[in-house]
Amino acid sequence: MIIDGKKIAQEIKTRIKDKVKRYKIKPGLAVVLVGGDPASEIYVKAKEKACHEVGFYSEKIVLPEDVTQKKLNDIVIGLNSNEKIHGILVQFPLPKHLSENKVIGIIDPAKDVDCCHPFNIGRLVAKKTINYSTDLIPCTPKGIIKLIKTTDVNISGKKVTVVGRSNLVGKPVSWLMLGASATVTVCHSQTTDLIMETKEADILIVAVGKPNLITRGMVKKGAIVIDAGITRTGKKIIGDVDFNSIKDIAGYITPVPGGVGPMTIAMLLENTLIAYRNQLSFS
Repeated sequence: MIIDGKKIAQEIKTRIKDKVKRYKIKPGLAVVLVGGDPASEIYVKAKEKACHEVGFYSEKIVLPEDVTQKKLNDIVIGLNSNEKIHGILVQFPLPKHLSENKVIGIIDPAKDVDCCHPFNIGRLVAKKTINYSTDLIPCTPKGIIKLIKTTDVNISGKKVTVVGRSNLVGKPVSWLMLGASATVTVCHSQTTDLIMETKEADILIVAVGKPNLITRGMVKKGAIVIDAGITRTGKKIIGDVDFNSIKDIAGYITPVPGGVGPMTIAMLLENTLIAYRNQLSFS
């Protein structure tokens, strides 16, 4: 069974749009883009389009690649106090002379819709029960959980293997899985026997950025396989999972593109709506 992230994301956006129609004040999202990285420009354009689609107020701030740290920090501080903006997203990666950690630390945690601020990460790790309706949760991991839940497979007690330990995907999705009472293994470049770990997984989540890293002999029959890896080769997008060789043995699998990617943007919109409601103190 192929998990259609594009369809699920569209259903979520439709629900958000229906809610926003009732609001006099529109939820506002600001996206800050530094430089002209082609991939980042594509992502920002998709996010801007999604905001308009659901009726959000949207601001895109494009800064030159040689912008100073102080100028970038001042932009973010200004957005923190802007009442029209309820969510702030600084598009990464930044040019090498800029500190991503400094920028993350300046964003108001209440407006941190990508959930990168240390306060939000700490709260996510410390909470025993996560409320998906009111808590800010990293967008891609949140989308992954929602994709898995559409299978009606109970995560509790399942053996989950996460390949990749990034701060954006690998680590937070493993915390969410632990919160759902799964038994979690996190693999990375120093894992001694990756095949052994992946073949035992009831749920396999891969987020490395290495094309076709996971092949047929590495997947347990009937497993849920979530491919969160993206590599661009010319005009083609390739995932971390060899989809064609695995699709007939997996119980459920996400395609690339059309799987996790659309859900990440849908979760950004959902997080912006949550931040908006939290700031305005209504449900």
